[in-house]
Amino acid sequence: MGEFGKWLMHEDQKDLWEIVFASVLNIVFLTLIALLLWPLGSPWLAWRLAKGYSVLWGVVYFAAMLVNRIQDYFRVNIYDHPDAFVYSNLAVSSILQIGWSAFAALTVQSFLAGASLWIMLSLYFVGVLSCLVAFYVVSAFYQGHVYRLITLPLALVAYIVFNVWPASGRVLFGWFFDHIIDPFDLF
Repeated sequence: MGEFGKWLMHEDQKDLWEIVFASVLNIVFLTLIALLLWPLGSPWLAWRLAKGYSVLWGVVYFAAMLVNRIQDYFRVNIYDHPDAFVYSNLAVSSILQIGWSAFAALTVQSFLAGASLWIMLSLYFVGVLSCLVAFYVVSAFYQGHVYRLITLPLALVAYIVFNVWPASGRVLFGWFFDHIIDPFDLF
């Protein structure tokens, strides 16, 4: 490992390492699913997930910045008010994870029409993996073990619920998804 790798792995660079890891994982995932879905006839799913991830990164960054400002304003930190600090971060990270699960489920649902069983299972699996990658994106900003222990199972359960009952995902997060341009509208 070179000097850059040693520097990046140093304890002082933990925040940067988490963001770099999540970014690389995101790019590798999108590349692999694009290659997987191309022969299956669903390459647009990779494009839609890529657009979703770009929005997710922006929303997570904005939410983390906003929550930090609010916590600073009310002087909420891990030392003086640990309960309020943890609960507020847990609430935000959970909402972000549930939002991504709704997006992934609704996106996968839009590609299932007329698909064979093999393709349907592949698309559902891609959705589960996208929730895992989104978990690493959110965890790059909310790194505590409490957040990780709760948000990953929450994301997976929410993904299953939104696949079984897609109308609930549309009701909870449709107002946000309606503002994201559908790639099929461009053509």
